Amino acid sequence: MIIFIGDDTNRQSRFNFFQRRDAANDINSGSALPDPPEKLRKDKALPQPATVFTATIDRDTRCQTAQEGAPLFPYWSFTKPVIAALALILEAEGRLELDAPLDLPELPEGCTLAHLLDHSAGLPDYGSLPAYHADVAAGRTPWPRDLLVTRVLAQRAAPPPGEGWSYSNLGYMLAREVIEGAAAMGLAELVQERIAGPLGLESVRLAQTPADFAPLHWPEARDYHPGWVYHRTLIGTAGDAARLLHGLGGLLPEAAFARMTACRELGGALPDRPWTRHGYGLGLMCGDWSDLRVFGHSGAGPFSSNAVYHCPETGRIAAAFTHGPFEGPAEQAVFKLVAGR
Repeated sequence: MIIFIGDDTNRQSRFNFFQRRDAANDINSGSALPDPPEKLRKDKALPQPATVFTATIDRDTRCQTAQEGAPLFPYWSFTKPVIAALALILEAEGRLELDAPLDLPELPEGCTLAHLLDHSAGLPDYGSLPAYHADVAAGRTPWPRDLLVTRVLAQRAAPPPGEGWSYSNLGYMLAREVIEGAAAMGLAELVQERIAGPLGLESVRLAQTPADFAPLHWPEARDYHPGWVYHRTLIGTAGDAARLLHGLGGLLPEAAFARMTACRELGGALPDRPWTRHGYGLGLMCGDWSDLRVFGHSGAGPFSSNAVYHCPETGRIAAAFTHGPFEGPAEQAVFKLVAGR
């Protein structure tokens, strides 16, 4: 069940993120997508995606996509649900507390890990830094961690922790570091030991060097350093993305999964996207697509986008991966798949 928690504060910053947006009987899957909206083609010169790579899991858990030899994609911000799930797993083991104030120099007083995971920490994001996008486009080496923090925190002040909502990749970088410290293990090892291994996700791993991006489907990946994603990004197939979301709840205690999927309402419909009501949980985007409830996460990088969502009403999970930095086409493809329309 998705529980909506109403809150009207800082609605504009919330809207900006969503408007911006960082088995048995298997069959091959792929379908044509419509061109991007006219205003996006003119204003942003986006690539026009011709093909979407998809995977669906029905209520009977059959995954309808080919796995062997399937292309690999960056998961981008679909990595965030994994980071949040790892935090909940470690809390259940008594190795950290989501609601305990964190004593970190980068964080405002009273900030907790839960604030970082639900984007209510009051931290700005590096996505608004022109220098960041310029250096990514130029193929430069990622900035040192402390330089990134200095540049991001030099931006405008945000509401205190818990009093607003502002999407922050910096917040997820700090959350990753807290989790790694509590586990005494890096994120790559944690993903394999706690997520990918137990769920049998053979293609899923953490990208850490340009060599890790070399096998990816999109040609632009060869010129991209995944270190620019400071919270880190997973890579894998479309099928394993759907399997990941399908299996995530089974790795968590019932109360922890309920907390993860409790949805803080952020706003209504979004142009050129299927959202009619949108919100955020603990590492999960959530809300309504027309008359259907969904939760999952979208992701976008400079050359590709993706969407992975579960619809409780239909029992379907779908993943879609598209070319171009706008999530709308991937979300629309997933909407059709989970709705069965």
